[in-house]
Amino acid sequence: MPRTTPPRPVDVEAVFPELAALRRTAIRLHPRRGTPTAQDSSVGGPMLWPADEPWPVCTLAHKRGSGHRYADVLREREILERAWRRDPRSGPNAEEVDELARFKRGRHAPHLADTDPIPLIGVAQLYRRDVPGLPNTGAGDLLQVFWCPFERHGESRHELHVELRWRRSRDVGTPLTEQPVPEVVGRPELVPSPCVLHPEEVIEHPWFEELPEDVRERIEAWEGPEDEDQDEEENKGEGEQYIYDLSTAPGWKVGGYIAWNLTGPARLACSVCDAELTPLLTADQREWDPATTSWVLYEDRQDIGVMGANVPTGVSPGRGRLIIAVCPRDPHHPFRLVTQ
Repeated sequence: MPRTTPPRPVDVEAVFPELAALRRTAIRLHPRRGTPTAQDSSVGGPMLWPADEPWPVCTLAHKRGSGHRYADVLREREILERAWRRDPRSGPNAEEVDELARFKRGRHAPHLADTDPIPLIGVAQLYRRDVPGLPNTGAGDLLQVFWCPFERHGESRHELHVELRWRRSRDVGTPLTEQPVPEVVGRPELVPSPCVLHPEEVIEHPWFEELPEDVRERIEAWEGPEDEDQDEEENKGEGEQYIYDLSTAPGWKVGGYIAWNLTGPARLACSVCDAELTPLLTADQREWDPATTSWVLYEDRQDIGVMGANVPTGVSPGRGRLIIAVCPRDPHHPFRLVTQ
């Protein structure tokens, strides 16, 4: 089934011609719940992984025995999805509520020491045949993304540990069928639900604060003053807002620009060659929110008010959006993680 983003409410390049030189292509992935196979591009689906190759694990020191059982996370989602599909108004029945109440955070794996290897979670795999926006690194036609099920890494001890693997899919002999999963996860929102992808190319423009000052001033004048007595969504309705409608697309995507909505822009320099890092993959909690409904697909318009329709993956990394930024000169240089 094709997925189609509506045209932007305004041709922003016609209004501000200098933005044409700043346009970038992004590939919106449009993950939607499904049953992908290892031969498919997916979020949360099975990886095309060689049976004779060790599965990636985290051995970095951090507590890993307490959290949520991985199996409980899957079971809870199964119950809730069935319940809300059966009864969109009331959801779970009494029996289901009792079962859900048993899924609690706790010390479910006390036998795990701080450096015991735990399987990384397969987050996404992207075939270049499906996602032409993937960089041509020469390292293969398949990108696989993994992360540790705990956000306890880095200097802050509140960061994800992410690993990227490029491989040539044709070189995979016997694939691994029973893929490892962790016993315990730090948060249920680090476990992606299986989703098939519907990649679509769109055009993006820089985040507002990354634009030249004179362009920002002209956009502000064009949009007109905000009404301080109205909330964010009401103000948006007064005119087409550059940030919400005309710059960066919400949701999972490859390429494009970073939406710096929390921290404001920061320079992302490669630690090896000082090149400006560019977004490889954005993992987003939501495919849309009340401020970005102009990006809702034609095919999803009827689902705007449906509970959970805009969170198909069940994932909320960090502050809700995780961007993996890579060196455009050499894919082997260290990448950076940005949370927004």
